[in-house]
Amino acid sequence: MAPPFEYKLAIETLHELRKSGERKSELVISLGGRLIREGYIGKLGDDVWSVYEQIFVAALDHREEALAKTCLENLEKRFPNSPRVKILEGMKLEAEEKLDDALKLYDEILEEDDSNIAATKRRIAIFKAKGQDQQAMEALSHYLDAFYNDAEAWLELSSLYLNYHLYKQAGFCLEELILLQPQNHLYHLKYAEILYTCDNIDNITLALKEFCRVVELCEDHVRALYGIKLVFNLSSVSIISFSTNFCVCIYQCTSRLLSVRTSSIDVKTISELNSLASERISKVYSKGNNNNNNSDEIPNCS
Repeated sequence: MAPPFEYKLAIETLHELRKSGERKSELVISLGGRLIREGYIGKLGDDVWSVYEQIFVAALDHREEALAKTCLENLEKRFPNSPRVKILEGMKLEAEEKLDDALKLYDEILEEDDSNIAATKRRIAIFKAKGQDQQAMEALSHYLDAFYNDAEAWLELSSLYLNYHLYKQAGFCLEELILLQPQNHLYHLKYAEILYTCDNIDNITLALKEFCRVVELCEDHVRALYGIKLVFNLSSVSIISFSTNFCVCIYQCTSRLLSVRTSSIDVKTISELNSLASERISKVYSKGNNNNNNSDEIPNCS
């Protein structure tokens, strides 16, 4: 005999998923589907509409068309002229690969309210799905003029620029991200790699500073340590012996770099950094081997 359905636990689980922002579509379909089929949906009170929306999105993820239709019909009946429900209608059209119809719907929503963020983002997603990257970049730029603090949008725009080797524009996006979240080491790392790719002395100097900043924020970040060594190889200087406290030395060398206002790289500083990076990489891999871990794993610096 199957155990009884714990609907209260299912409702709480769905609430926690909405609160955390986790998708977990399969779990949502399993729990939400039973709530609907077994009549427990009426016990949700005003939360029922959020749950219908949550189940609808999960159903689209797994092409559960009947379940998605049930949720959407209930939402349309309760909120017949809601822009939020119209967005869901557009997402259903996207799932059915009716991209032009979905785009037309989003344009109509934006004609009534040009500040509708969800419609704007869905519109950008359609441009990307259709391979219209130029339109996507233009739409993202226009969006960021109004919503500057959207870090996800800056990152998306940077990725689009990188697809077309527009490194200067991609670097600008990362600069904006660093201004928004200066302690996020991943943004500093991505910016450093873009600068390194540009391959001129001004950018290489700045790339070295950014790789050092990553190591300041995340001491054992292997990718940033290798970045320092790559910059050293480009600088064509010889390695010197250096051994002392790693964190202190990185800070001291970075401070010296930050004081540099020209495109020149100080030979002693870059040599010291290269030696420090080599030493630290060896320690990281040794530590990983001793712990029977994958030595290629980059430490978690969250």
